[in-house]
Amino acid sequence: MTTPATLTTDEARTRLHELTIIDVRTPGEYAGGHLPGALNIPLDRIRRALPDIRQATDRGDVLVVCASGARSANACKILAENGVSAATLSGGTGAWAAGGHGLHRPQGASRATWGMERQVRLTAGVIVLLGLLLGLVVHPAFQLVSAGIADGLVFSALTGTCGMAAMLARLPHNRPRAADLDDTLAALRSR
Repeated sequence: MTTPATLTTDEARTRLHELTIIDVRTPGEYAGGHLPGALNIPLDRIRRALPDIRQATDRGDVLVVCASGARSANACKILAENGVSAATLSGGTGAWAAGGHGLHRPQGASRATWGMERQVRLTAGVIVLLGLLLGLVVHPAFQLVSAGIADGLVFSALTGTCGMAAMLARLPHNRPRAADLDDTLAALRSR
């Protein structure tokens, strides 16, 4: 593969026509705006798509993108462990949009699901507040719930992983329908 491990937004833009772009965000995030030509294969489905992604690398370079670059780096790691080389977009779709490059939004997308980072912040905040409230009203031991969330956030920051995001990605609004993923894999095969 001639693609370096990470492409800048400008490098990706100049090579857009020759790259197979895989967006590993949730379907809702993808619907909110993605790189032109990107195919949506959520991170938790990347292993299912391995044979098709491997075939795509036989035809050209693969670029994996997400919102900020963390999930795409994890996807590239999974791919590399399975003998498939791919690059990630530095800064993800956030950097792409900040660089003045347009995002494609599918027609008929009535609403976009919140980005995963925003979903995690809301969920963590609600659980922390609930733990503190229950600690004041019911029993002080409930404050341990808030401490557990704080520990999880620190661990997430130190390791670059997020268990809460992995759990939230399994919610119905964050998951592709089986037919959508099958259609995406068929499109990947036909490129």
